[in-house]
Amino acid sequence: MGIEVAIRHRQGDFMLHVTFASAGRLTALFGPSGSGKTSIVNAIAGLMRPDSGRVSVEGRVLLDTGQRIFVPPHRRRIGYVFQDARLFPHLTVSQNLRYGRFFTPPAERYAEFSKVVDLLGIGALLERRPAGLSGGERQRVAIGRALVASPRLLLMDEPLASLDDERKAEILPYVERMRDEAGIPIVYVSHSVAEIARLASDVVLLSEGRVTAAGPVEDILPRADLLPAGERGEAGAMVPLELVGQDDAFGLSVLRSSGGEWRLPRIDAPAGARVTVRVRARDVMIATERPAGISALNVLEGRIAAMEMAGDSETLVSILSGDDRLYARVTRRSVGQLGLEPGKTVFAIVKSVSLDSAVAARR
Repeated sequence: MGIEVAIRHRQGDFMLHVTFASAGRLTALFGPSGSGKTSIVNAIAGLMRPDSGRVSVEGRVLLDTGQRIFVPPHRRRIGYVFQDARLFPHLTVSQNLRYGRFFTPPAERYAEFSKVVDLLGIGALLERRPAGLSGGERQRVAIGRALVASPRLLLMDEPLASLDDERKAEILPYVERMRDEAGIPIVYVSHSVAEIARLASDVVLLSEGRVTAAGPVEDILPRADLLPAGERGEAGAMVPLELVGQDDAFGLSVLRSSGGEWRLPRIDAPAGARVTVRVRARDVMIATERPAGISALNVLEGRIAAMEMAGDSETLVSILSGDDRLYARVTRRSVGQLGLEPGKTVFAIVKSVSLDSAVAARR
């Protein structure tokens, strides 16, 4: 059933008017600051009462202004992880984790304390207090506190925004594990394409209080025209790969997609591991003949499936390689010089990829 949201709300000069539905395991709300992301999660949580609307989670109606339904926040069974951890400084980690559990009726408690601790790798922190934790550790404890309460839905409002890159890298694998193992839907707020590409199953794009696009992450992220101006260079394809071996002489891993063989910097995982890479359109070149004498390791044969204008001087070329789609942004001049057109066989030269996961299938 998933999540269904339809909200109208005016706050000063800002008008929020959104409608979307998602059955994904992790639904990302993505957009620039001021687009309405936090207002939406606050409405889902019951912390904001919109002028009109309807919210349901897994078939349970939490808000329906037409039917005069408004379930109070404490009865919604929703976990909320904020940008800052908001832990109780006078309590130990163990006491912070157990705090939310008191508000859940015993018959409805499904989350086992020990399993949540193991999931988030915080067993060694249980007797410490928040002042003695790093930023990444505090966020993991905040996530754990929300999970121990056995929520029906988890809201995460830019939980990595206050962390440096090293702490973000520490937290991301735990969010992935939670997405794959916790068994509850997650709504995740972010303005980072890299986070969305790595974590999300579905994306809702927002701008000035409106939904501009919504759907599976692999359908939305290639569309640079839908992304905020500052993030358009991050648009590209999500390509699933299988690890088939190691090239130890050069410190590389050998992987396979439906379109051919790939070589990436070494991935410490067993053969058969599923990996997803993000290939930005700006990092793909097109050749009409198989190239020789180049440094790029990954060259995939395919055919042009579609072409569309991308601004005044560029064209977005969609290339079908096996069952996978790659995208390249090329100049209109290159389109003419190379004679690019739908159906033409080409070679996609991948200059760089972003490794999003080295664990068994993401979604």
